[in-house]
Amino acid sequence: MENAIEINNLTKIFGDFTAVNNVSFNVKRGDVFGFLGPNGSGKTTVIRMIMGLITPTSGTGKVLGFDVSTENEKIRSHIGYMSQKFSLYEDLTVEENLDFYAGVYNLPKNKIKEKKKEILEMSDLIGRENMITSNLSGGWKQRLALGCSIIHEPEILLLDEPTGGVDPIARRQFWDIIYDLSKKGVTILVTTHYMDEAEHCNFIGFLYYGNILSLDTPNAMKEKVIEGDIVEIKVNNTLKSIELLRTQEKVKDASVYGAGIHALTRADMDLNELKDFLKENNVDVYGIKKVKPTLEDVFVFLVEKESKK
Repeated sequence: MENAIEINNLTKIFGDFTAVNNVSFNVKRGDVFGFLGPNGSGKTTVIRMIMGLITPTSGTGKVLGFDVSTENEKIRSHIGYMSQKFSLYEDLTVEENLDFYAGVYNLPKNKIKEKKKEILEMSDLIGRENMITSNLSGGWKQRLALGCSIIHEPEILLLDEPTGGVDPIARRQFWDIIYDLSKKGVTILVTTHYMDEAEHCNFIGFLYYGNILSLDTPNAMKEKVIEGDIVEIKVNNTLKSIELLRTQEKVKDASVYGAGIHALTRADMDLNELKDFLKENNVDVYGIKKVKPTLEDVFVFLVEKESKK
């Protein structure tokens, strides 16, 4: 099978609330697929349906050929799962947690020692086997949790907001491990609201209040989705400038981006005209130029477009 995960028109309704609405996507074997979206957008619900923890209201899904509605036990033996909330036992040592998960996944006794060594090396925890888990830093806890989720060598790894609450260096180290797993053939589906992490994915989907707004590669999204130009502006008064820019006919939207502003303009917007307009309104302009859209720009554009429907 080319696809490890195949989802077609998956929907989940809780009472009067539609958490996931006709979601469809495929994940190729060995790919890293990213689900992006704000909290409450339905990302975790999708993962729980893929795992077979909750039954879809409608639609179909297959994981390694197994039906998500009727063959969830078969699915679970082939997947690893890691959530944002730290799921290990804080009062156990590093090694005791690994032993526990080896038992949960029925790892053969003759493989436990080898897998533990491999995970300790991957997690940079050699020499810390007897440390109480609660005493580990956030980054080490995160890598240990990942190690426990793959101790049984799953074909698919589901990561639900795995880097929340850890520092940028730990996030980067975590993604280095994800790349290595992908190179070894592990299929990875990761949910995140960090746009920079989405750049690491082969394919991404923007999920917003249960609906997929766009589905493509990161580069294709940045090239195709936005209608207009992104203008980066550096000024002395960011908030005032954003209010002023939004009054301009050729400016579709403006928002804070880093230490400056990203404005979405029509293609016929003259930058000198825009600069003069800000100066006339007592704004000091330090720099203004057209730039390539970022994934954050794409997401803001898609959300604005959706909210106007």
